[in-house]
Amino acid sequence: MFRDMQIIKESFLPVFKELKNCLSITIYAVSKIKPAENILQDDRYRYVFSVEEVNKLVLQGMPFREAYKNVALQISRGSYHPDRTVNHTHEGSIGHLCNDRITEKMAGILKTFDFERKDNAYRKLLMR
Repeated sequence: MFRDMQIIKESFLPVFKELKNCLSITIYAVSKIKPAENILQDDRYRYVFSVEEVNKLVLQGMPFREAYKNVALQISRGSYHPDRTVNHTHEGSIGHLCNDRITEKMAGILKTFDFERKDNAYRKLLMR
């Protein structure tokens, strides 16, 4: 058993260092991310709202196929002018991300991990 641990320790230790380096890079990169505000106001993104327009027409009673063709025709003719207001109400949508509930669930999950036990085992492994 102990001989097996000595043999695999040589393979595992570099992996932990590499994983730690990867996590450090990830933490650095994520901390530098800055969302571009009002990017959807840029005319390059106007067609993103075409799906919203199709959905709006369907909710007003138009068959999906007809709504899709209608919006596609507007786009091809150059007469499509998007309504850039979005009023989603479903969970996870813009304006209703439920981040507080996600944070609460994540905190609960993290409490189930025994990090101290793992840290102690890791320290013991390094001391051998």
